[in-house]
Amino acid sequence: MTFAALTAIIFLCAGIYSFEYMEKEGHKSRYALFYILAMGAELGLCFAGNIVTFYMFFELLTLSSMPLVLHEGTHESVLAALKYMLFSLFGAYMALFGIYFIVKYGATYDFVPGGVIPAAAWGEHHTLLLVVSMCMVLGFGVKAGMFPMHSWLPTAHPVAPAPASAVLSAVIVKAGILGMIRSVYYCLGAVNIRGSVVQKVWMILALITVFMGSMLAYREKILKKRLAYSTVSQLSYISFGLALMNEDAFSGAVLHVFSHGFVKAVLFMTAGAIIHYTGAVNVDDMRGVGKKMPIAMWCYTICSLGLIGIPPTGGFISKWYLAIGSLKSGISVFNVLGPIILLISALLTAGYLLPLTINGFLPGEDYKMRKRDKAEPGLKMLVPMIILTLLSVLMGLLPDGIVNSVHSYFSQLM
Repeated sequence: MTFAALTAIIFLCAGIYSFEYMEKEGHKSRYALFYILAMGAELGLCFAGNIVTFYMFFELLTLSSMPLVLHEGTHESVLAALKYMLFSLFGAYMALFGIYFIVKYGATYDFVPGGVIPAAAWGEHHTLLLVVSMCMVLGFGVKAGMFPMHSWLPTAHPVAPAPASAVLSAVIVKAGILGMIRSVYYCLGAVNIRGSVVQKVWMILALITVFMGSMLAYREKILKKRLAYSTVSQLSYISFGLALMNEDAFSGAVLHVFSHGFVKAVLFMTAGAIIHYTGAVNVDDMRGVGKKMPIAMWCYTICSLGLIGIPPTGGFISKWYLAIGSLKSGISVFNVLGPIILLISALLTAGYLLPLTINGFLPGEDYKMRKRDKAEPGLKMLVPMIILTLLSVLMGLLPDGIVNSVHSYFSQLM
Protein backbone atom coordinates (compact mmCIF):
# COMPACT_ATOMS: atom_id res chain seq x y z
CA MET A 1 0.00 0.00 0.00
CA THR A 2 2.90 2.34 0.78
CA PHE A 3 4.53 1.85 -2.61
CA ALA A 4 1.16 1.92 -4.38
CA ALA A 5 0.30 5.29 -2.80
CA LEU A 6 3.62 6.75 -3.94
CA THR A 7 3.10 5.29 -7.43
CA ALA A 8 -0.38 6.79 -7.74
CA ILE A 9 0.72 10.26 -6.58
CA ILE A 10 3.86 10.49 -8.74
CA PHE A 11 2.29 9.05 -11.90
CA LEU A 12 -0.71 11.39 -11.56
CA CYS A 13 1.43 14.49 -11.07
CA ALA A 14 3.91 13.58 -13.82
CA GLY A 15 1.01 12.73 -16.12
CA ILE A 16 -0.53 16.18 -15.68
CA TYR A 17 2.90 17.75 -16.17
CA SER A 18 3.38 15.81 -19.42
CA PHE A 19 0.35 17.45 -21.10
CA GLU A 20 2.30 20.68 -21.41
CA TYR A 21 5.75 19.14 -21.78
CA MET A 22 4.72 16.79 -24.60
CA GLU A 23 2.99 19.48 -26.69
CA LYS A 24 6.06 19.87 -28.91
CA GLU A 25 6.95 16.17 -28.88
CA GLY A 26 5.90 13.56 -31.42
CA HIS A 27 4.27 10.16 -30.81
CA LYS A 28 2.18 11.44 -27.89
CA SER A 29 -0.30 8.55 -28.10
CA ARG A 30 2.48 5.96 -27.97
CA TYR A 31 4.01 7.74 -25.00
CA ALA A 32 0.66 7.81 -23.16
CA LEU A 33 0.05 4.11 -23.86
CA PHE A 34 3.36 2.92 -22.40
CA TYR A 35 3.12 5.45 -19.57
CA ILE A 36 -0.17 3.91 -18.43
CA LEU A 37 1.12 0.37 -18.98
CA ALA A 38 4.15 1.14 -16.80
CA MET A 39 1.87 2.52 -14.09
CA GLY A 40 -0.28 -0.63 -14.27
CA ALA A 41 2.78 -2.89 -14.04
CA GLU A 42 4.08 -0.92 -11.06
CA LEU A 43 0.74 -1.20 -9.24
CA GLY A 44 0.60 -4.91 -10.08
CA LEU A 45 4.05 -5.24 -8.55
CA CYS A 46 2.86 -3.50 -5.38
CA PHE A 47 -0.15 -5.78 -4.94
CA ALA A 48 1.44 -9.08 -6.06
CA GLY A 49 0.58 -11.75 -3.49
CA ASN A 50 3.50 -14.09 -4.08
CA ILE A 51 7.03 -14.07 -5.43
CA VAL A 52 6.07 -15.64 -8.78
CA THR A 53 3.50 -13.00 -9.74
CA PHE A 54 5.86 -10.37 -8.35
CA TYR A 55 8.54 -11.53 -10.80
CA MET A 56 6.07 -11.45 -13.71
CA PHE A 57 5.13 -7.83 -12.99
CA PHE A 58 8.80 -6.97 -12.43
CA GLU A 59 9.61 -8.12 -15.97
CA LEU A 60 6.50 -6.43 -17.36
CA LEU A 61 7.57 -3.16 -15.75
CA THR A 62 10.89 -3.29 -17.60
CA LEU A 63 9.24 -4.04 -20.94
CA SER A 64 6.58 -1.32 -20.55
CA SER A 65 8.97 1.39 -19.30
CA MET A 66 11.70 0.77 -21.90
CA PRO A 67 9.73 2.58 -24.69
CA LEU A 68 9.62 5.67 -22.46
CA VAL A 69 13.42 5.76 -22.57
CA LEU A 70 13.64 5.32 -26.37
CA HIS A 71 10.73 7.72 -27.02
CA GLU A 72 12.73 10.25 -29.04
CA GLY A 73 14.00 7.51 -31.36
CA THR A 74 17.54 8.89 -31.67
CA HIS A 75 20.55 6.61 -31.88
CA GLU A 76 21.52 7.62 -28.33
CA SER A 77 18.06 6.91 -26.89
CA VAL A 78 17.83 3.50 -28.58
CA LEU A 79 21.21 2.46 -27.18
CA ALA A 80 20.20 3.76 -23.74
CA ALA A 81 16.95 1.79 -23.86
CA LEU A 82 18.77 -1.38 -24.86
CA LYS A 83 21.25 -0.90 -22.03
CA TYR A 84 18.37 -0.38 -19.60
CA MET A 85 16.62 -3.51 -20.80
CA LEU A 86 19.72 -5.74 -20.79
CA PHE A 87 20.82 -4.64 -17.33
CA SER A 88 17.27 -5.06 -15.96
CA LEU A 89 16.86 -8.51 -17.50
CA PHE A 90 20.25 -9.61 -16.16
CA GLY A 91 19.23 -8.51 -12.67
CA ALA A 92 15.82 -10.14 -13.01
CA TYR A 93 17.39 -13.47 -13.99
CA MET A 94 19.63 -13.36 -10.93
CA ALA A 95 16.50 -12.88 -8.84
CA LEU A 96 14.77 -15.69 -10.77
CA PHE A 97 17.60 -18.03 -9.77
CA GLY A 98 16.71 -17.30 -6.15
CA ILE A 99 12.99 -17.74 -6.75
CA TYR A 100 13.58 -21.34 -7.90
CA PHE A 101 15.01 -22.20 -4.47
CA ILE A 102 12.34 -20.30 -2.58
CA VAL A 103 9.69 -22.36 -4.37
CA LYS A 104 11.70 -25.54 -3.72
CA TYR A 105 12.47 -25.09 -0.02
CA GLY A 106 9.74 -22.68 1.08
CA ALA A 107 6.55 -23.79 2.81
CA THR A 108 4.71 -21.54 0.35
CA TYR A 109 5.67 -18.98 -2.24
CA ASP A 110 3.15 -16.48 -0.90
CA PHE A 111 4.55 -13.49 0.96
CA VAL A 112 4.67 -14.19 4.70
CA PRO A 113 6.17 -11.69 7.18
CA GLY A 114 9.33 -13.25 8.59
CA GLY A 115 9.96 -15.58 5.64
CA VAL A 116 8.64 -18.85 4.23
CA ILE A 117 11.71 -21.14 4.43
CA PRO A 118 11.62 -23.39 7.53
CA ALA A 119 14.50 -23.36 10.01
CA ALA A 120 15.27 -26.99 9.14
CA ALA A 121 15.88 -26.07 5.49
CA TRP A 122 18.12 -23.19 6.54
CA GLY A 123 20.10 -25.52 8.76
CA GLU A 124 20.55 -28.13 6.05
CA HIS A 125 21.23 -25.81 3.11
CA HIS A 126 22.67 -22.79 4.90
CA THR A 127 25.46 -21.93 2.42
CA LEU A 128 23.26 -22.48 -0.63
CA LEU A 129 20.50 -20.24 0.76
CA LEU A 130 23.02 -17.51 1.57
CA VAL A 131 24.17 -17.63 -2.07
CA VAL A 132 20.51 -17.44 -3.10
CA SER A 133 20.02 -14.44 -0.79
CA MET A 134 23.01 -12.64 -2.28
CA CYS A 135 21.78 -13.30 -5.82
CA MET A 136 18.36 -11.85 -5.02
CA VAL A 137 19.79 -8.74 -3.34
CA LEU A 138 22.16 -8.14 -6.27
CA GLY A 139 19.50 -8.97 -8.85
CA PHE A 140 16.92 -6.55 -7.50
CA GLY A 141 19.75 -4.12 -6.78
CA VAL A 142 20.35 -3.72 -10.52
CA LYS A 143 16.95 -2.03 -10.91
CA ALA A 144 17.78 0.14 -7.87
CA GLY A 145 21.07 1.24 -9.44
CA MET A 146 23.34 -0.41 -6.87
CA PHE A 147 27.06 -0.73 -7.63
CA PRO A 148 28.45 -2.39 -9.74
CA MET A 149 25.38 -2.49 -12.06
CA HIS A 150 24.42 1.17 -11.79
CA SER A 151 25.61 2.60 -15.11
CA TRP A 152 22.29 2.17 -16.96
CA LEU A 153 20.68 4.92 -14.85
CA PRO A 154 22.82 7.91 -15.95
CA THR A 155 22.61 6.61 -19.52
CA ALA A 156 18.81 6.31 -19.62
CA HIS A 157 17.69 9.46 -17.79
CA PRO A 158 19.19 12.18 -20.01
CA VAL A 159 17.57 10.83 -23.18
CA ALA A 160 14.08 10.18 -21.78
CA PRO A 161 11.38 12.91 -21.70
CA ALA A 162 11.37 14.78 -18.37
CA PRO A 163 8.08 13.31 -17.06
CA ALA A 164 9.34 9.82 -17.93
CA SER A 165 12.59 10.57 -16.08
CA ALA A 166 10.51 11.77 -13.11
CA VAL A 167 8.55 8.50 -12.77
CA LEU A 168 11.61 6.41 -13.65
CA SER A 169 13.67 7.96 -10.88
CA ALA A 170 10.95 8.50 -8.28
CA VAL A 171 9.00 5.25 -8.66
CA ILE A 172 10.11 2.69 -11.25
CA VAL A 173 13.65 2.18 -9.93
CA LYS A 174 12.13 1.58 -6.48
CA ALA A 175 10.76 -1.69 -7.84
CA GLY A 176 14.24 -2.95 -7.00
CA ILE A 177 13.87 -1.70 -3.42
CA LEU A 178 10.46 -3.39 -3.13
CA GLY A 179 12.05 -6.58 -4.51
CA MET A 180 14.68 -6.49 -1.77
CA ILE A 181 12.02 -6.06 0.92
CA ARG A 182 9.83 -8.84 -0.46
CA SER A 183 12.67 -11.33 -0.95
CA VAL A 184 14.59 -10.67 2.29
CA TYR A 185 11.80 -9.88 4.75
CA TYR A 186 8.95 -11.97 3.29
CA CYS A 187 10.60 -14.99 1.65
CA LEU A 188 14.10 -15.70 2.94
CA GLY A 189 13.67 -14.26 6.44
CA ALA A 190 15.80 -11.33 7.63
CA VAL A 191 16.70 -13.15 10.87
CA ASN A 192 18.46 -15.82 8.79
CA ILE A 193 20.56 -13.23 6.95
CA ARG A 194 21.32 -10.91 9.86
CA GLY A 195 24.99 -11.23 10.90
CA SER A 196 25.94 -13.20 7.78
CA VAL A 197 28.39 -12.30 5.03
CA VAL A 198 25.38 -11.40 2.85
CA GLN A 199 24.42 -8.57 5.18
CA LYS A 200 28.00 -7.25 5.27
CA VAL A 201 28.42 -7.37 1.47
CA TRP A 202 25.01 -5.71 1.06
CA MET A 203 26.02 -2.85 3.39
CA ILE A 204 29.43 -2.45 1.72
CA LEU A 205 27.90 -2.20 -1.77
CA ALA A 206 25.23 0.22 -0.53
CA LEU A 207 27.76 2.57 1.09
CA ILE A 208 30.06 2.41 -1.94
CA THR A 209 27.10 3.38 -4.13
CA VAL A 210 26.07 6.23 -1.80
CA PHE A 211 29.53 7.79 -1.92
CA MET A 212 30.30 7.02 -5.56
CA GLY A 213 26.95 8.32 -6.84
CA SER A 214 27.38 11.61 -4.95
CA MET A 215 30.93 12.07 -6.27
CA LEU A 216 29.91 11.39 -9.87
CA ALA A 217 26.95 13.75 -9.54
CA TYR A 218 29.22 16.46 -8.13
CA ARG A 219 31.51 16.21 -11.19
CA GLU A 220 28.73 16.00 -13.80
CA LYS A 221 27.84 19.13 -15.83
CA ILE A 222 24.69 17.92 -17.63
CA LEU A 223 21.77 18.56 -15.26
CA LYS A 224 19.64 15.48 -16.00
CA LYS A 225 22.69 13.23 -15.85
CA ARG A 226 23.68 14.86 -12.55
CA LEU A 227 20.23 14.08 -11.16
CA ALA A 228 20.53 10.50 -12.42
CA TYR A 229 23.78 9.98 -10.50
CA SER A 230 22.02 11.52 -7.53
CA THR A 231 19.32 8.85 -7.81
CA VAL A 232 22.01 6.15 -7.79
CA SER A 233 23.30 7.57 -4.51
CA GLN A 234 19.95 8.23 -2.83
CA LEU A 235 18.49 4.80 -3.59
CA SER A 236 21.41 3.22 -1.78
CA TYR A 237 20.49 5.23 1.31
CA ILE A 238 17.32 3.13 1.28
CA SER A 239 19.23 -0.06 0.51
CA PHE A 240 21.62 0.58 3.40
CA GLY A 241 18.68 1.10 5.77
CA LEU A 242 17.16 -2.22 4.71
CA ALA A 243 20.51 -4.00 5.12
CA LEU A 244 20.89 -2.80 8.72
CA MET A 245 17.76 -4.78 9.66
CA ASN A 246 16.68 -2.78 12.70
CA GLU A 247 13.58 -0.76 13.47
CA ASP A 248 14.96 2.78 13.12
CA ALA A 249 16.94 2.05 9.96
CA PHE A 250 13.95 0.33 8.34
CA SER A 251 11.75 3.33 9.23
CA GLY A 252 14.32 5.67 7.70
CA ALA A 253 14.43 3.56 4.55
CA VAL A 254 10.64 3.60 4.09
CA LEU A 255 10.48 7.34 4.82
CA HIS A 256 13.22 7.94 2.26
CA VAL A 257 11.21 6.01 -0.32
CA PHE A 258 8.58 8.75 0.00
CA SER A 259 10.80 11.80 0.53
CA HIS A 260 13.13 10.89 -2.33
CA GLY A 261 10.16 10.11 -4.58
CA PHE A 262 8.53 13.52 -4.10
CA VAL A 263 11.80 15.44 -4.27
CA LYS A 264 13.38 13.71 -7.24
CA ALA A 265 10.19 13.98 -9.30
CA VAL A 266 10.24 17.76 -8.78
CA LEU A 267 13.94 18.04 -9.61
CA PHE A 268 13.49 16.21 -12.92
CA MET A 269 10.36 18.25 -13.68
CA THR A 270 12.34 21.45 -13.09
CA ALA A 271 15.13 20.19 -15.34
CA GLY A 272 12.52 19.41 -17.99
CA ALA A 273 10.97 22.87 -17.70
CA ILE A 274 14.38 24.52 -18.08
CA ILE A 275 15.23 22.42 -21.14
CA HIS A 276 11.74 22.89 -22.59
CA TYR A 277 11.67 26.69 -22.30
CA THR A 278 15.33 27.76 -22.48
CA GLY A 279 17.05 24.91 -24.31
CA ALA A 280 19.87 24.86 -21.72
CA VAL A 281 21.18 21.38 -20.87
CA ASN A 282 24.43 22.08 -18.99
CA VAL A 283 24.31 23.54 -15.49
CA ASP A 284 26.87 26.20 -16.51
CA ASP A 285 24.43 27.53 -19.13
CA MET A 286 21.59 28.01 -16.63
CA ARG A 287 22.83 31.21 -15.01
CA GLY A 288 19.91 33.50 -14.24
CA VAL A 289 17.29 30.78 -14.71
CA GLY A 290 15.79 31.69 -11.32
CA LYS A 291 14.85 35.10 -12.69
CA LYS A 292 13.28 33.54 -15.78
CA MET A 293 11.17 30.95 -13.96
CA PRO A 294 11.13 31.87 -10.23
CA ILE A 295 8.28 29.58 -9.09
CA ALA A 296 9.80 26.47 -10.69
CA MET A 297 13.22 27.34 -9.24
CA TRP A 298 11.80 27.84 -5.75
CA CYS A 299 10.30 24.36 -5.98
CA TYR A 300 13.71 23.09 -7.09
CA THR A 301 15.43 24.88 -4.18
CA ILE A 302 13.07 23.57 -1.48
CA CYS A 303 13.33 20.03 -2.85
CA SER A 304 17.12 20.34 -3.04
CA LEU A 305 17.13 21.14 0.68
CA GLY A 306 15.01 18.01 1.18
CA LEU A 307 17.47 15.85 -0.72
CA ILE A 308 20.38 17.28 1.29
CA GLY A 309 18.47 16.51 4.49
CA ILE A 310 17.78 19.97 5.91
CA PRO A 311 14.73 20.48 8.17
CA PRO A 312 11.79 20.89 7.97
CA THR A 313 11.72 18.61 4.92
CA GLY A 314 11.01 14.89 4.89
CA GLY A 315 14.58 14.18 3.78
CA PHE A 316 15.85 15.32 7.17
CA ILE A 317 13.57 12.91 9.04
CA SER A 318 14.44 9.91 6.85
CA LYS A 319 18.20 10.52 7.03
CA TRP A 320 17.96 11.10 10.79
CA TYR A 321 16.40 7.67 11.29
CA LEU A 322 18.93 6.07 8.94
CA ALA A 323 21.81 7.56 10.94
CA ILE A 324 20.23 6.59 14.28
CA GLY A 325 19.56 3.07 12.99
CA SER A 326 23.19 2.74 11.91
CA LEU A 327 24.51 3.94 15.28
CA LYS A 328 22.18 1.59 17.15
CA SER A 329 22.93 -1.42 14.96
CA GLY A 330 25.95 -2.50 16.97
CA ILE A 331 27.58 -3.80 13.78
CA SER A 332 31.29 -3.20 14.10
CA VAL A 333 32.69 -0.50 11.77
CA PHE A 334 29.37 0.02 9.95
CA ASN A 335 27.68 1.61 12.96
CA VAL A 336 30.17 4.52 12.65
CA LEU A 337 31.10 4.34 8.96
CA GLY A 338 27.43 4.55 7.89
CA PRO A 339 26.65 7.97 9.42
CA ILE A 340 30.02 9.35 8.26
CA ILE A 341 29.38 8.40 4.62
CA LEU A 342 25.79 9.63 4.82
CA LEU A 343 27.06 12.99 6.10
CA ILE A 344 29.75 13.26 3.40
CA SER A 345 27.15 12.38 0.78
CA ALA A 346 24.81 15.09 2.14
CA LEU A 347 27.60 17.68 1.80
CA LEU A 348 28.29 16.54 -1.77
CA THR A 349 24.54 16.72 -2.48
CA ALA A 350 24.59 20.37 -1.42
CA GLY A 351 27.61 20.86 -3.65
CA TYR A 352 25.90 19.59 -6.80
CA LEU A 353 22.36 20.90 -6.26
CA LEU A 354 22.68 24.36 -4.70
CA PRO A 355 25.00 26.01 -7.29
CA LEU A 356 22.09 25.97 -9.75
CA THR A 357 19.96 27.83 -7.18
CA ILE A 358 22.71 30.32 -6.31
CA ASN A 359 23.63 31.10 -9.91
CA GLY A 360 19.97 30.96 -10.91
CA PHE A 361 18.82 33.65 -8.50
CA LEU A 362 22.14 35.55 -8.15
CA PRO A 363 23.68 35.48 -11.64
CA GLY A 364 26.00 38.44 -11.01
CA GLU A 365 26.06 42.09 -11.99
CA ASP A 366 27.10 41.35 -15.58
CA TYR A 367 23.91 39.35 -16.19
CA LYS A 368 21.25 41.19 -18.20
CA MET A 369 17.81 39.65 -18.67
CA ARG A 370 15.50 40.93 -21.35
CA LYS A 371 11.77 41.01 -20.68
CA ARG A 372 11.07 38.41 -23.36
CA ASP A 373 13.44 35.97 -21.63
CA LYS A 374 10.80 35.35 -18.95
CA ALA A 375 9.83 31.68 -19.39
CA GLU A 376 7.74 30.55 -16.44
CA PRO A 377 6.07 27.19 -17.20
CA GLY A 378 2.27 26.98 -17.43
CA LEU A 379 -0.05 25.72 -14.71
CA LYS A 380 0.00 22.13 -16.02
CA MET A 381 3.69 22.03 -15.21
CA LEU A 382 3.73 24.21 -12.11
CA VAL A 383 0.80 22.76 -10.16
CA PRO A 384 2.21 19.16 -9.98
CA MET A 385 5.60 20.57 -8.97
CA ILE A 386 4.07 22.71 -6.20
CA ILE A 387 1.95 19.81 -4.89
CA LEU A 388 4.94 17.45 -4.67
CA THR A 389 7.08 20.17 -3.05
CA LEU A 390 4.42 20.74 -0.39
CA LEU A 391 4.20 16.98 0.23
CA SER A 392 7.97 16.77 0.76
CA VAL A 393 7.74 19.54 3.38
CA LEU A 394 4.60 18.07 4.97
CA MET A 395 6.46 14.79 5.52
CA GLY A 396 9.04 16.65 7.55
CA LEU A 397 6.46 18.56 9.60
CA LEU A 398 4.13 15.61 10.33
CA PRO A 399 6.23 12.42 10.28
CA ASP A 400 4.86 10.76 13.43
CA GLY A 401 1.99 8.86 11.78
CA ILE A 402 4.23 7.21 9.19
CA VAL A 403 7.04 6.51 11.68
CA ASN A 404 4.70 4.87 14.21
CA SER A 405 3.05 2.77 11.49
CA VAL A 406 6.40 1.57 10.14
CA HIS A 407 7.69 0.77 13.65
CA SER A 408 4.69 -1.44 14.41
CA TYR A 409 4.93 -2.99 10.95
CA PHE A 410 8.61 -3.84 11.33
CA SER A 411 7.96 -5.87 14.48
CA GLN A 412 5.91 -8.31 12.35
CA LEU A 413 8.78 -8.84 9.90
CA MET A 414 11.46 -10.02 12.33
